[in-house]
Amino acid sequence: MLKVAIIGTGGIAPSHIKGYLEFSDQCEIVALCDIYPEKSEKMAKDFNLNAEVFDDHKKLLERDDIDLVSVCTPPYTHAEITINSLHADKHVIVEKPMASSLEECDAMNETAKKTGKLLSVIAQNRFRTSFMKLKELLKTELMGPIVHTQVDSFWWRGYSYYDLWWRGTWEKEGGGCTLNHAVHHIDIFQWMKGMPKEITAITSNAAHDNAEVEDISIAIGKYVDGSLAQITSSVIHHGEEQQLIFQGKNARVSAPWKVAASKSMENGFPEKDTELEERIQKAYDALPEVEYEGHTGQIHDVLLALAGEKDLLIDGQQGRQTLELITAIYQSASTKDTVTLPLTDSSPFYTREGILKNTTYFFEKKTSIENFSENKITTGSDENN
Repeated sequence: MLKVAIIGTGGIAPSHIKGYLEFSDQCEIVALCDIYPEKSEKMAKDFNLNAEVFDDHKKLLERDDIDLVSVCTPPYTHAEITINSLHADKHVIVEKPMASSLEECDAMNETAKKTGKLLSVIAQNRFRTSFMKLKELLKTELMGPIVHTQVDSFWWRGYSYYDLWWRGTWEKEGGGCTLNHAVHHIDIFQWMKGMPKEITAITSNAAHDNAEVEDISIAIGKYVDGSLAQITSSVIHHGEEQQLIFQGKNARVSAPWKVAASKSMENGFPEKDTELEERIQKAYDALPEVEYEGHTGQIHDVLLALAGEKDLLIDGQQGRQTLELITAIYQSASTKDTVTLPLTDSSPFYTREGILKNTTYFFEKKTSIENFSENKITTGSDENN
């Protein structure tokens, strides 16, 4: 029986707890940690957990019976807690984004390699049926070469969202909607399409003048073959319609699922290609449903990897690659230049200090509260994908 600890008992922690409880025959949550221990105590009570409560993750890591740690704290703490956990002989699942900088990602991955422990970065949308089936369908190449990809990571957050003490600052949150919301769709995008060669981007803060960070960004990625991708990240879109569209030379496919195919008339204008649409639909329908979705699916993936039954779907290198693409967006928007990938340690945005020095600050953070009385969070992807 694997012994599990959760560090950080804020809004995302219940997703981890529910996931672990789904596999109660394989693992047991034995410890919770938060700088506000009353939050951990309440969570233990709410989920009927027989878990020891800590207010310092270093004290928790002294327990030698803990096998696996979920890191659910603010992004600027991810690297330190993950590295400390790995050195303490624990496997780690760390929430997105992996860290605040590529330098920290590299340190985390190097520690995992040296200690021989598993490091998985949360990307729960990979474990949704719509995305998993789309990923497999793209391998068939029925759509022809992909010429354009559209990533719409549309969210909406009220003005008070950035009142929480760690949000809305580059130092503690590490970025705005591009890093902390669109990370899900950017991860899915690079997992399916691969990394572009160039990024050109612009960021803005249109509705939250109580935050240093952006609340909308638009980026264009260009590939060696000339195909383009447009990535819009936002927390100012009502309705939170989120989608990922791949336009091939022969047909388009997307999540949420839609297929459309055209063929050319003699004069070059389109007519519907019903035969191809039916072939693609048949291939899509034949793909299996995902057994466990979201965080539960990723926890299952980690448990299987720990049992030696498979490799991790999302390891630290995959987590770093997603952050690399996001970092390129911030670098391009701040320097007003096109950025060439891959990014190296020569990038002015490679380190956390470099980001804090060179990035665009939109407004001053005006309010800082310790906690909201209501801890409920919503995830648009649950409803739209």
